[in-house]
Amino acid sequence: MSLALPGRWVRPDVVPGLLRRHWPLLPLAATVLFLLAPLPAGDATASGKVGPADAASLLLVLVCAVQALRGRVRELSPLGVLVLGAPAVGLAVATMTAGDPYAALPGFVRYLQVFVLVPAAVVLLVRDAAEFRLAAGCFVVLALVQGAVGVVQYATHTGASYQGEDVRAVGTFGPGDVMGMATVVAYGLIVATAAGLAPGLPRRPRRIAAGCALVLVLPLVLSFSRGAWIATFGAAVLVMALAGIRRALTVVAALVAAGVVLVGGFGVGSEMVAERLTSITQVSSAPDQSVTDRYTMWAAAESMWRERPAVGVGLKGFPANRDGHASLGLSSGSDTAGAGQAYLRQPLLSPHNMYLLILSEQGLIGLVALVGGWAALLVAGLRRLASGGGVRDCGLIAIGLFVWQLTDFLYADIGGPSTVLTGVIIGLAAWWALPSREAGPPRGAAAGTEAFARVGSRGRAPGVAARP
Repeated sequence: MSLALPGRWVRPDVVPGLLRRHWPLLPLAATVLFLLAPLPAGDATASGKVGPADAASLLLVLVCAVQALRGRVRELSPLGVLVLGAPAVGLAVATMTAGDPYAALPGFVRYLQVFVLVPAAVVLLVRDAAEFRLAAGCFVVLALVQGAVGVVQYATHTGASYQGEDVRAVGTFGPGDVMGMATVVAYGLIVATAAGLAPGLPRRPRRIAAGCALVLVLPLVLSFSRGAWIATFGAAVLVMALAGIRRALTVVAALVAAGVVLVGGFGVGSEMVAERLTSITQVSSAPDQSVTDRYTMWAAAESMWRERPAVGVGLKGFPANRDGHASLGLSSGSDTAGAGQAYLRQPLLSPHNMYLLILSEQGLIGLVALVGGWAALLVAGLRRLASGGGVRDCGLIAIGLFVWQLTDFLYADIGGPSTVLTGVIIGLAAWWALPSREAGPPRGAAAGTEAFARVGSRGRAPGVAARP
């Protein structure tokens, strides 16, 4: 008996050794893959909900703390400590200066989890390129499964309600979190695109990754999420540009061909997709009610910041101060239905712009601590990728995911079960941008690349037996 891997077989006696070496990554994999579990229908915006992925992230932080006490984590540079720790200071200030510090406390815990603890745990626990690839691969698995559920929802008219039909692909997240499936599918598509373009990987893994990227285009289209489309397009173009023009043109040609076949040939959501694409160009001339609500909440967030520019109105303060700063053009909420849930009116509790949410609730102190750190990670990551340091596939994945998240924050903010993945992505970006203090690439980077090459070639990797 042998355990199957792509193209080879691993002896069962090797598995315990692999688990002993990589067991600290199990909570990280669980944090991503537990989002496959269906969630009960209901109000996704209600606070106080701790899902399976959140519980796994807490276990990840605990494992990191134990490993740190044992001296078995990466050593961060002073810049890494500053970038990862500064947001905690801004969060503490926003909590203490809030009108009701006790009401702000849940927000402090959530922000600390997503923007400080989970990213730090990822940076400290992921030791080499092979473990980075393992974490990134979990995103692709999650995207493929959620995307498959979404395609079935569209085909069987069991999705969320969209233009009077239950055809919107939302996966297991339900209509209360219509961005959930679109977000995780976009994550997986970016990872697969980056891996498919990476010059350092063997041909077989690159082909598999490229195939996954093409497959994931369909559920992303059927999510009817304009924000996810824009962020994915921007991140994918950047990844292709960083990988090389020749490779980029090949991918663009394949994606265009897939789009023509799906939408033009089979007519998959052609009218709805065309209408949704057209609406992107009408956000200023003839916006729909959702865009009008977004503009109104943006203006309300700016008004809150002008009232308290240094510290903002406090964490979780936007909903309480919204009506006092919003115009009469704001509707009472958004309508949700379908995918096993009855009609429900979802309240508008955030400005749907992460930067404005931070500015309104945490002021300039919080904005500089959070967004300043993200800017530093992006610049450092791009510089390392341009210098040719480390392994390029990890750099392309990290930069692609991070740019997608930063772009998406222009018209979305944290909320819903998939929020915890934001912390994982920031951690992966920081892992790439902030190498450990030891000289040279991250420990095991070269070994990870060589292992990939051996598995993808005719030769045998250590502990891998020939196919019987």
